[in-house]
Order: sequence, then C-alpha cells, then structure tokens
Amino acid sequence: QVQLVESGGGLVQAGGSLRLSCAASGRTFSAQTMGWFRQAPGKEREFVAGISRSGGNIDYADSVKGRFTISRDNAKNTMYLQMNSLKPEDTAVYYCAARYGSASSRLVADYRYWGQGTQVTVSS
Repeated sequence: QVQLVESGGGLVQAGGSLRLSCAASGRTFSAQTMGWFRQAPGKEREFVAGISRSGGNIDYADSVKGRFTISRDNAKNTMYLQMNSLKPEDTAVYYCAARYGSASSRLVADYRYWGQGTQVTVSS
C-alpha cells in the first residue's frame, strides 16, 4: 500500500503563488508514477500534471502549462506542485495520486492511490 498526504494549500490573491507538497509512505516512492489532479465544486476531477518515476517525463494540462511546475524528490519521498500566476479558476481541492507503471496518465481511473486533498482558494 501507498499512503499520500497533501499539504500547502490555502488562500491566495490572483497572481500569487503556492507550493503544494505530497508526502508518500508505504511502498517505495520511486517505483510510483505520480500525478496531481484537482476538483472544483460541481465539476469532475481533472488532470493537472504528471511525472514519471525518475522525473524525466512530465505532462501538464493546457490550463496550467507555463504557470505550474511539477517535481519530485525520491530521496525525500515527496512530490511538489509549484503554482504561479494563480487565477480564480484554479480554485479547487488538489489531490496527489500514484500509480504503477513507468508512463504517466491523465486518467483518474489509472491511479491506484490517492491523498485526501488540500484546498486552494484564489481570490479576485
């Protein structure tokens, strides 16, 4: 089993920045392909960014490309999401997720393990 805990969410003004962290425990972190997803009220959970086991393959949703940066530190069993130039439409609960396999995926159903989420609220 893999346990994931998100942190770093909060309230920020439009144009500001936040850095989310996802701490992993249980199975070996480096064996997991990781991703960030978000879900706003009344909307489906959507893909934000994904990163391969080694960190060499990265994928971003078009809505965050150029503003968000995903990274991982396997020695610390931690994944990060640096969010810059935040917009009100970025407001959502952000979840980290893990899956087996070397390739990242944009599909919610492909991820086996999920954290509880951290709230990000961006004011106008």
